[in-house]
Amino acid sequence: MTWPSFWWGEEMSEPYTRHEYDVIVIGAGGAGLRAAIEAARCGAKTAIITKSLLGKAHTVMAEGGCAAALQNADPRDNWKVHFHDTMKGSKWLADWRMAEFHAKEAPDRVRELEQWGAVFDRTRKQLINQRNFGGHTFPRLAHVGDATGLEIIRTLQERGIHEGIDIFMEYTVRHLLKEGDRVTGCVAYTRVDGDFHAFSAKSVVLATGGSTRCWSVCSGSWEYTGDGHALALWAGAELRDMEFVQFHPTGMVWPPSVRGILVTEGVRGEGGRLTNSEDDRFMFNYVPEMFQGDHAETIEEADQWVEEVVSGKLATVRRPPELLTRDVVAKAIKAEVEAGRGSPHGGAFLDISHRGEEAIKKKLPSMYHQFMELAGVDITKDAMEVGPTAHYIMGGIRVDAESQETTVPGLYACGEASSGLHGANRLGGNSLSDLITFGKRAGEYAAKRANNLAQPSIDGSQVSKAIEDMIAPFAREGGENPGMIYDEMREMMQLKVGIIRTKHELEEALVDLTAFKERAMESFPGTSRRYNSGWHQALDLINMADVSHACALAALTREESRGGHTRDDMPTPEDEYWGKTINIIWMENGEIKIRQEPVEEMRDDLQAAIKEVKAMIAERAKEQGGDD
Repeated sequence: MTWPSFWWGEEMSEPYTRHEYDVIVIGAGGAGLRAAIEAARCGAKTAIITKSLLGKAHTVMAEGGCAAALQNADPRDNWKVHFHDTMKGSKWLADWRMAEFHAKEAPDRVRELEQWGAVFDRTRKQLINQRNFGGHTFPRLAHVGDATGLEIIRTLQERGIHEGIDIFMEYTVRHLLKEGDRVTGCVAYTRVDGDFHAFSAKSVVLATGGSTRCWSVCSGSWEYTGDGHALALWAGAELRDMEFVQFHPTGMVWPPSVRGILVTEGVRGEGGRLTNSEDDRFMFNYVPEMFQGDHAETIEEADQWVEEVVSGKLATVRRPPELLTRDVVAKAIKAEVEAGRGSPHGGAFLDISHRGEEAIKKKLPSMYHQFMELAGVDITKDAMEVGPTAHYIMGGIRVDAESQETTVPGLYACGEASSGLHGANRLGGNSLSDLITFGKRAGEYAAKRANNLAQPSIDGSQVSKAIEDMIAPFAREGGENPGMIYDEMREMMQLKVGIIRTKHELEEALVDLTAFKERAMESFPGTSRRYNSGWHQALDLINMADVSHACALAALTREESRGGHTRDDMPTPEDEYWGKTINIIWMENGEIKIRQEPVEEMRDDLQAAIKEVKAMIAERAKEQGGDD
């Protein structure tokens, strides 16, 4: 077709640039970089397309550490214990195959990073140091102060440079090309000039991160609008576990301009104490039955644990309740606020000052500067104000555990864009080891597939339709400002699909989201494609509405509380092996649909490993004078 000069400045028969690659990775965070590195190492001509700038990934915000059973801090740790902790933390809903691969392979992936130049903190014996984190039986998080994600991104970027990977920065992918059932490439536009590009690829890897920007209080930056989830959904792939959203217990709550910015769990891992307005360490009142025996029952016992950790000994007492899993801590803080015992700005107090100025500046330098510069608080002297913030999507694109291929041939996913490893709740530190473990697998299998295929042709009619959809907002003169719709929709999600949910509010949210999508489809961002953030937002609203709909629908369908999904009208079951189903989302003729599937029974040898670890933990609890 011939495109009018109104859009292009002159008559053009094909107003887009063509590219050809074996493997295209969409996203440049830890998962995307690791996938691209592996694909290139396997001989595939590889490109990364990133919505933002290289180095600006959400991975950088993973400050606390990377979970792997290296056995450097405690020789009793091993893959079986890590597997048990991941399954238990997931409320037994994780894909046990992924949890097995992760627990077994994470140590090698961390050591590989070390070989590539990552500078981890060291023990006195010059081994990689490991710190405690919520939900982990032993100190397991390899860390670089409180800037672990930043160091991993730096290392992967340097490694990627030497693999000959092409990088397209500030490109937004809006459409996946298909030939029959298989994916054959994608269509993107440049965020600066608004130019269009069509990419042919034998394999495509989605590593776009999560969708936490759908909530008004979140730790994610502007990029986290669910692009990968929506692209997969629109291409015919399935999503799972979309109801499970992790609200990190500790985000900044003041001042308003920084609300939601993450406060690393490493603060609590280094002995940080949570208190309410009455100076009560309230977490002792919120230990669930399933975690009793794992955590300290008195302040004296909790302080003894901190002393042992600080002195470098193996902790022989139970961990403080501040190190319970994130879902438990987040809901406890919310309960204290609702009971009128919150901090002045609607959170709780987190105090690490008792560790002393030298230790804080050494172990938590980023946190020290973050609070000093953004809130005017000196954490070596005063407590921080913190509260729950939407931080991580446990759900995402359904993938094969071994290859990371989705239900659509040629389309792979890894990192936060994918699902399966974390089930109903992710353990802190498992995200970084997830990225490098399954990023490698996705890149490897995407390259293997590409090896056996001819280069797909670019279907001009599909590209033309994608471009028509992208420029459609410019023809809606008189429509709403997309920024207003964006703010209203995020506030609605925070209110009705937030940390505590009810059937009535979820039903309302689904109606609201239908209306928001209709409004988004009529929004008007102005007339220019150059430097137009309103245009980008008008397009982002479409994915945000669909991904939010998937989350609300899954939350309505799951009539129980579990992990990152809490139904106020559906109390938590007592059975440890909760529910036997997972929610599967797909799109049919433009309509988002849902079904429930039974959880597959765990392999016998893995069940035996779980029992072995449980027996070890029970024996350890008896030695410490507690109960399992």
